[in-house]
Amino acid sequence: MAESVIGNYTVGWICALQEEYEAAHKMLDVVFDPVPLLPKQTDVKDNNTYDFGRINGHYVVIGCLPNRRYGTVSAANVAKDMVRSFPNLRFGLMVGLGGGAPTQQKDVRLGDVVVSQPEGNFGGVVQFYPGDRPQGPGDGKLLQTLQVTKHLNSPPTVLLEAISQVLRVHQDPRQPDKLAENIKLMNDVPRFRRPAQDRLYKANYLHKREDKIKTCRDCGEDQLVERPRRAGNREVMIHHGTIASTDTLMKNSHARDHYARGMGVLCFEMEAAGLMNNLPCLVVRGICDYCDSHKNDDWHDYAALTAAAYARELLYNVKPAVVRGMPSWASVFK
Repeated sequence: MAESVIGNYTVGWICALQEEYEAAHKMLDVVFDPVPLLPKQTDVKDNNTYDFGRINGHYVVIGCLPNRRYGTVSAANVAKDMVRSFPNLRFGLMVGLGGGAPTQQKDVRLGDVVVSQPEGNFGGVVQFYPGDRPQGPGDGKLLQTLQVTKHLNSPPTVLLEAISQVLRVHQDPRQPDKLAENIKLMNDVPRFRRPAQDRLYKANYLHKREDKIKTCRDCGEDQLVERPRRAGNREVMIHHGTIASTDTLMKNSHARDHYARGMGVLCFEMEAAGLMNNLPCLVVRGICDYCDSHKNDDWHDYAALTAAAYARELLYNVKPAVVRGMPSWASVFK
């Protein structure tokens, strides 16, 4: 019986933080009891903790990185244990938080969702080697602060087709706001509600009282970037393109802008590079900050929720029968 239950699971959903894990759980249509592992799964010492459920007929297993163990290596280890225990998985979704990189061409804002998609020479996620990131714009080391170390694989075709469908509906004002409907699934948890203020400061303006003060109460209002009020009736905007993955936190507005303008990077995160070349995977990031010295946790919960809401809607645009017809994750995982 356990073998048949384990064999039902075709989608692996991976999170890095507790708030991402909680939001993912809320997106399940049906929640199942824990699946008992067979001796062969126990022998490989799978240390992951899982949630089990179903979304639109897809059997989904949700795994989270160990508490406070971030980065590409931790993500890869979680994925390896997951695939050994659930060898019939067809693809993975890396769903969680990212730091936004707004430009005049790409109006990325807090709470928005960024989805990995091939663009130019990149497959959707590019891995960077993080170096010393100076705060000032005049430092000659700026162009060498990050170096591309890997060009990573693209997401599966079935998911690329689904993201086009999600975007088409989302951009049609005559259609219901499916992401907003999914966000409402978390209405009973107040801390996941949308914060009131979205502040983007000018790149040259550093956070005031940076000595462990996590609010911008002392930062000048006159240093905010003026942005027009968004038109339309959508609570969240969706952006597709290149996501930068590094093993250290991006907290420099000049480096952020350099790679956003020069390479089209839409956001920065810390786990995806551990997955992309080892398994079919799509990365979904809710924007929680602007990768600058003003970084704080005010938008963490809501941004985790918007990413999870998008992932749920994505699975509603993928037919379970198509997914079952794909090769298993174990056949491509190295």
